[in-house]
Parts: sequence; structure tokens; C-alpha cells
Amino acid sequence: QVQLVESGGGLVQAGGSLNLSCVASGNIFSISTMGWYRQAPGKQRELVVVIASDGSTNAADSVKGRFTISRDYAKNTVHLQMGSVKPEDTAVYRCYAFAQTNRVWNNYWGQGIQVTVSS
Repeated sequence: QVQLVESGGGLVQAGGSLNLSCVASGNIFSISTMGWYRQAPGKQRELVVVIASDGSTNAADSVKGRFTISRDYAKNTVHLQMGSVKPEDTAVYRCYAFAQTNRVWNNYWGQGIQVTVSS
């Protein structure tokens, strides 16, 4: 199994910055894609940004130019730099990984971390 642990959430004022981190641990053979999704109250979970093993990224239009994802492949860690945050960025952010353990690929999720942006 793979465990994903997020850190860095909290309260930030609109226009400010916040950094999130996620560390994957467990019986990991390989990780393909890692990244972040979010879910705001009353809304469906949505993609924020993910990064593949080749370094390519896929980000929601709403965060392009404001959020930056980076990955430490050796440490199975992914970081999200959130800039120019807006109240609509308020949500529970969940780390995601598509990882291989014992020759089986699965989707894995973190518990989630709250990000609140005040206006």
C-alpha cells in the first residue's frame, strides 16, 4: 500500500501565497503521476494540477499562471506553490498518486488538507 501525507494548509488572505507538500511512502515500486485535486463545499472534486513522470503537467485553467507544481522524484514528494490566491481557491486539497506496488498500479489519495482564503 501507499500512504500520502499532506502538509502546509491553513488560512491565507486573498492575494497571498501558500505552499502545500505531499510525501508518498509505503511499498512503492514506481510512481507515474502525482498531484493535487480539490473539493469545495457543495462541489465536486476537481483537478488542480498533476505532474507526470516525464515532468509534463496538466493544470486547471483556473490556476494556470498562479499555481506551480514541482516534484522530487527521489523523495516521492510533490509540492504545490499557490500564488495570488482567491477566495474561490478555498477547498480541501487532496494529494493524488498513481503508483505501482507489487506489479499492480492503483490510484492513491491523501486524507486532504484544508486551504481557506479570506477576502
